[in-house]
Amino acid sequence: MAATLIDFYIHVFVIGSWVVYKESNWITAILWAVLLVCLGSITTCGYIVLQFSKLSTQESLQDPIYFVLLRRQKKTETEQQRKCSLLTARILSLALGCLMLGTLIYTIVTDGSPFHRDVFTPWLTATVIDFYINIVVLSVWVAYKESSWLSAAFWIILIICSGSISTCAYIALQLFSLSSQDPVYLVLFSSRNRAEKGYEGMSQTESIGEGQLREKLYG
Repeated sequence: MAATLIDFYIHVFVIGSWVVYKESNWITAILWAVLLVCLGSITTCGYIVLQFSKLSTQESLQDPIYFVLLRRQKKTETEQQRKCSLLTARILSLALGCLMLGTLIYTIVTDGSPFHRDVFTPWLTATVIDFYINIVVLSVWVAYKESSWLSAAFWIILIICSGSISTCAYIALQLFSLSSQDPVYLVLFSSRNRAEKGYEGMSQTESIGEGQLREKLYG
């Protein structure tokens, strides 16, 4: 149960990071983060439904997932802030992945295999259901990011089988694919998607905000 909860809350942290990025007000960001910790996938699903409900008709028809992922308010960052944010995100993703890997190895060594009936108490079963609903949400994001269905299927299967270890590995790979001058939020989108939205091909010294990304394609 302890190992499952650590795995579960690493995914909550990942989704919570996106929620904090989306929210322009720190009070609402903290409120949503607390709800995620307390209610898990109930809050995840409620928040996503709320974001879809805020889309305009044009956004819904053109690229709904893109607009749900992207923050509506602009936020300017200096080059130093972008570098610091990216470095922090990379370290966190690696650290959380190592934490879960260490937890898994320790639990197997000290407590044996989890695949026996008496382990599955009602609370653990409920936690596993909660856990895999969040996995579905993350899998949709992975499928959206990946240009190949084969690579998307590969990563989704890994995430289903090994949980936050694969999630953190995937996010770390995406973060390390960004240049040191890229804002961290670009990890949400595939390179194809970023090119369509007009980010790629710009001078690396030119700053771009979320609002500018929207304006470049949609006016």
